[in-house]
Amino acid sequence: MKNTKKISAPGPRRVAPIDDAVLLGNRVPLRITDTTLRDAPQSLWATRIRTKDILEIIDTIDAAGYYSLECWGGATFDVCLRFLRENPWERLREIKAHAKNTPLQMLIRGQNILGYHNYPDDLLERFVALAASNGIDIFRTFDALNDNRNIEKSVRFIKKYGAHAQGTIAYTVSPVHTIEEFVRIAKEQEQMGVDSICIKDMAGILAPLDARRLVSALCKEISIPIQIHSHATSGMATATYLAAALAGAGAVDCAISSMAGFSSQPPVETIAAIFADSAVAPNLDMEKIAEINRYFKGLRPMREPAHRMHDIIDPGILRHKIPGGMISNLRSQLSQQGALDRIGDVMEEVPRVRADLGYPPLVTPTSQIVGVQSVLNVLAGKRYAMVAEETKNYVKGLYGHAPGPIDPKLARKILGREKPVTGRPADLLPPMLPHAVDAVDPVLIKAEEDILSYCLFPEPALSYFQWRATPPATRPPIPADEEERKRKVDAAPISLPAQPLMAPADYPALEGLLATVKNLGINELVIRRGDVNVSLTNGGGAPAAAPAPAREAGSAPAAPAPVPPPSIPPAPAEGETLKAPLTGTFYRSNGLNAPNLAEEGTDIRAGAPLCIIEAMKLFNQIKAERPLHLVRFLVKTGETVQKGAPFAVVK
Repeated sequence: MKNTKKISAPGPRRVAPIDDAVLLGNRVPLRITDTTLRDAPQSLWATRIRTKDILEIIDTIDAAGYYSLECWGGATFDVCLRFLRENPWERLREIKAHAKNTPLQMLIRGQNILGYHNYPDDLLERFVALAASNGIDIFRTFDALNDNRNIEKSVRFIKKYGAHAQGTIAYTVSPVHTIEEFVRIAKEQEQMGVDSICIKDMAGILAPLDARRLVSALCKEISIPIQIHSHATSGMATATYLAAALAGAGAVDCAISSMAGFSSQPPVETIAAIFADSAVAPNLDMEKIAEINRYFKGLRPMREPAHRMHDIIDPGILRHKIPGGMISNLRSQLSQQGALDRIGDVMEEVPRVRADLGYPPLVTPTSQIVGVQSVLNVLAGKRYAMVAEETKNYVKGLYGHAPGPIDPKLARKILGREKPVTGRPADLLPPMLPHAVDAVDPVLIKAEEDILSYCLFPEPALSYFQWRATPPATRPPIPADEEERKRKVDAAPISLPAQPLMAPADYPALEGLLATVKNLGINELVIRRGDVNVSLTNGGGAPAAAPAPAREAGSAPAAPAPVPPPSIPPAPAEGETLKAPLTGTFYRSNGLNAPNLAEEGTDIRAGAPLCIIEAMKLFNQIKAERPLHLVRFLVKTGETVQKGAPFAVVK
């Protein structure tokens, strides 16, 4: 049942010029939104936190004295369906059943809702209505481009269904993002009727002095409360929170300390201590906070991905402005394409693509658009030789107004004779709900929430519905459980029996590496191949070798097993094959009730879409480069296709 408790605003409505003594002596307590259940695990654990993990500690979290709990939205919805095999709506209801004292909060991407493109107004309204009735009290709504046309309907619907509408400024740094521009955006949102404003610093690049200037300017121009959201990646966020609070911000976002830092938020305990001796000291139960911290510290070894970086600070973000989560995505995307060694090239390409596209803030979905296009530019060896469909839609205006001018030559190259969209993009979209699940087996749909899940994430939702409908004894493994199982296997130590050391002469090729090891200043380099570990030491002597299987005296060492090349079947006799330009999941349909993109046995014109390969968080249409006849597909919908592998036979 929806919590009907009235939500007070996070701070005073207007603040006098900065005077620390006066300011901290005449303020209400600083309010803290806890992100431990949403943004913190999204930043650190790829959102692999389970509902059962939350329910074991939610009563304590609810009693800690937080202003609100951000527990839903963002990537949690997709991950619940795709990896955890959980119903995100049921997660929300279960959290609400326990959180009797603290308002629940979600992050909604305006007209994008929780996806990566705009959705029709009818879907947006029903989503807001059902989210509110299932327990969301505060909706933080934002648009990646700060185009307020893309949040006006979400604000209207949030207010219609009785929830708190928090507007958002997506903060970034560029020649077109000024304090005056941010104030203009905030004033428009205030006129729309938002109840408060959040400065969303998704990359952690809001400097303390800039925060003080921006919050001070906002306090002079708007009469609604201001909240600050930042990430600790650059090391500035804690100081930024202090400066923003002194300038008039009434609330900040934090995570429990065992889930804080780096690409997550600043720690609750640190912020509470900073303001402990002032009149704005947060009203928190620090014993409960300590209990929560112990719980997540114990949970971390089971949920934290093995590949997560453990850096404390990333100063590079101050130069390239790429959020930590986006860097993780770029690494993952390049790894999937077998090109992780190009990460440096991609990091340098991202700022160039961002400038070409008019300096969009790097937050979902524009971070995906800029990131994927940068990857394509690097992998293709020529800029914009391959253009993602989402990049074209962005240039066309289907995501809204770009903050700055898009490079005119690039726009002409991408759009050709097509005219850009100038109106509100969602006005072009027909209603979705009347026929949304016409192509889905009715047995799989259990509630209206399932229809909305399918509209937002067709393939992951359908896969979850089918898994849910399968008897428990015969269900396939949960993907996230398989991830954890594999991680434990990979992390398990390997014990080898003691064996005589190999002589360096057995591996003459290693002799040449010793000079490199010395030049780099590395003390020891261990090379592992199969069950053999060879250690190169920088002690001036010959390379030493780790224990290895025994062999007969005088015999030649066993050669390491060769890595077999990828198996690519020969071209079928009925025609030539088309090879996948990316590694990803293969689909023959746009989803929902859309027809197949290309039918087997038909003629396809040049430029027509053949299929979709879902890769790098985007659905990439693969188009015919010339007129052809599609004989048949070699890959089934939902299967993974590797880069360079045949996916269709054509003539």
